[in-house]
Amino acid sequence: MSDEQKWPDVMWIVRHGQSAGNVARDAAEASGQAMIDLPMRDVDVPLSDLGQQQAGALGRWFGQMPDEAKPSIVLASPYLRARETARLALDAAGMDITNDVSFVTDERLREKEFGVLDRLTKNGIREKYPEQAEIRTILGKFYHRPPGGESWCDVILRLRSVIDTITRDYRRERVLIVAHQVIVNCFRYLLERMSEEQILTIDREKDVANCSVTSYEFDPTLGRHGKLALRLFNFVAPLEEAGAPVTRKPDAPVATKG
Repeated sequence: MSDEQKWPDVMWIVRHGQSAGNVARDAAEASGQAMIDLPMRDVDVPLSDLGQQQAGALGRWFGQMPDEAKPSIVLASPYLRARETARLALDAAGMDITNDVSFVTDERLREKEFGVLDRLTKNGIREKYPEQAEIRTILGKFYHRPPGGESWCDVILRLRSVIDTITRDYRRERVLIVAHQVIVNCFRYLLERMSEEQILTIDREKDVANCSVTSYEFDPTLGRHGKLALRLFNFVAPLEEAGAPVTRKPDAPVATKG
């Protein structure tokens, strides 16, 4: 049966560390502002000092693993906060990008695009685009696509392509993916064959923590040729053990909870 294995041996999916955008969003929401004050594109938002600390704690957790258990492939979102998280984690793990691991930036792992709602707080969405808040309430976040942006379904479509690449190029490898909260949840939806209701229930219960680990291991007893089985979700022990504060704030503007 192992000759037919199409999946990696293990796959970790990690949300980036706390970013300067997370901090700016919190400040804007707390003061009732309509806009999140950021002087750069979302793709260029760096990690905060705390985010760097979280990435280091995550890396030291990987560094404690035997060499044969550490990541062999790293796939990262092109957004700066994700690339910084991946590189800081690898450095802390004592892993060299040129010799120990293959590092690939993949634009399909980018943050969900928010279109006209980008940089708007909840108040800002209600003030500037009340019709979008109403449409989102009717459709739900899974299907609502703001003008110029994406729905969860759009994100899922590009992740289906990523999974095709993983099963073609990285079978029997140990794959670390560093990306964003919506990416983590949408991978769960695909890998565990969830319904809309199931994944949105998980999303409502708790935000994906910065630098938390969601992991899968290949189980040859599942299905006809084996499948990836969930082992960890929103695992923050690496941060807690290192004394790094756990943060869970979402990146996205949210008009209504759904």
